[in-house]
Amino acid sequence: MADEKRVTYDPLIELMKRFEGVRATNDSEDAFAALSVEDKLKKHIIDGVKKNLDRHIQDALKTYEPLTIINEILLDGMKTVGELFGAGKMQLPFVLQSAEVMKAAVAQLEPLMEKVEGAEKGSILLATVAGDVHDIGKNLVDIILSNNGYRVVNIGIKQPINNILDQCAANQCQVIGMSGLLVKSTVIMKDNLLEMNERGLAEIPVILGGAALTRGYVEEDLRDIYRGQVHYAQDAFEGLRLMEQIGSGESVEIADRGERTRSHRTDELDPDLYEYQGVKSDIEAAESIPVLPFYGSRVRDKFDIFEIYKYINLTALWRGQWQFKRPDGMDNPGFNAYLEQEARPTFNRLQRELATVLTPKVAWGYFWAQSEGNDLVIFEDDKKTERLRFNFPRQRDGRRQCLADFFRPVGDSEMDVAGFSIVTVGSAVSDAERALFARGEFQDYLFVHGMGVETAEALAEYWHKLMRAEMGIGHNDPADIKGLFGVKYQGARYSFGYPACPNLEDQAKLFELLDPGRIGIELSEEFMLVPEQSTSAIVIHHPAAKYFNIR
Repeated sequence: MADEKRVTYDPLIELMKRFEGVRATNDSEDAFAALSVEDKLKKHIIDGVKKNLDRHIQDALKTYEPLTIINEILLDGMKTVGELFGAGKMQLPFVLQSAEVMKAAVAQLEPLMEKVEGAEKGSILLATVAGDVHDIGKNLVDIILSNNGYRVVNIGIKQPINNILDQCAANQCQVIGMSGLLVKSTVIMKDNLLEMNERGLAEIPVILGGAALTRGYVEEDLRDIYRGQVHYAQDAFEGLRLMEQIGSGESVEIADRGERTRSHRTDELDPDLYEYQGVKSDIEAAESIPVLPFYGSRVRDKFDIFEIYKYINLTALWRGQWQFKRPDGMDNPGFNAYLEQEARPTFNRLQRELATVLTPKVAWGYFWAQSEGNDLVIFEDDKKTERLRFNFPRQRDGRRQCLADFFRPVGDSEMDVAGFSIVTVGSAVSDAERALFARGEFQDYLFVHGMGVETAEALAEYWHKLMRAEMGIGHNDPADIKGLFGVKYQGARYSFGYPACPNLEDQAKLFELLDPGRIGIELSEEFMLVPEQSTSAIVIHHPAAKYFNIR
């Protein structure tokens, strides 16, 4: 009988799982009971509460016209949300929750409204520039502006200037917003502004945003070339402020946040960085070369997704992708406790919900290699015939490092080994993101996007660990995951498009070596990986291989 009563799980943990994601907030009618109808609607917006929203809107309609409810009550609530966010008192995920409520309220009121000329606050066309597939930042701008009374025409990713201008004219938009993540995108933005000058369209104000931009580059360099207004928006709420100022005819104040003096290169890297000048770094040859695990490439498409989840960098996910920020006055232990309360339940929920959506796949391989100046030469299996070569840039000063320095030189008696990898979690997660965005589920849109990106990074981290084991250098790995994130192991992986190997065109050579079409990865015309939740790398075994910038 004793055996029959034995349990093989912790009942308390199982009970707690049933309540994951439940927030201890009071969204009952009592919280609204003593409020005026106006304040009830504002509270719905500020607190991000949908419960009883439709009933409170019906109450408001007894006194106000639908347009008045939107412009004078709901938008006032969104203004408060923006102020709280700007003051660091509201996190972005909860801003998006407020935007969800705003969208739901407007959807209820719009059928009751007659089209009134001039009712909208303003209009903007949003586009990710040609060659760039990243749209999370642009879509966040769309969410904030459209739920603050602006008409937004969002035409998507990889948009050439011809279509941007055609769609702007066709939709009678007052402002153009261009976005992009890549350094190359900033070059395209510059070319687009010059094209607008040539066409006599500089009367159209332009707002630019994206991770590769700096305020100084936009507000100094690009203002020097564009004959009209061009502004930098660091985030969606700065874009909102700019739209308000442009619409009111006010002169737009240039923010001074200490960024304007930073240099920003938007031209292609100086060709001299790729030319070998006869001066190498102080990197010495590795004492030993790994045994080649196999020559050529292989693929794997069977994984335990929950094993991959263990390699997700929660700091990158929660603080970077999901944008939870430490409030002023809160210490780190307090912030960590806050994240466990607010972010952990969502992370646990999405692990389960995305388990069949994320489809991890890997192509990887090893090749004979030696260096020649700034070049890494990849040889055929005969160790004699050159197969292809990568040309990497070298630092102008400092240690004058170049990735080629981590390999034995051509002519050395011992052939070196170079590893390559490319991983993806598939395209279904992008489909899920788009569906969430279209349905107005903005908070989960942010969460799912971040989860897709960081799961791909986790897969790359996990596979790099396996490659180190295959090369016989895994014995130097740290015992815990945190040590992996701190690069406390031998060697490094360098992704194309990033500082040490910034030339995205090198992706084409990696494709020749690994043939990642076998796992569903393609290369765009701008040498970006498709699906977006994919990442590639050259894997270097040298003990001195660490991350560095090219200057």
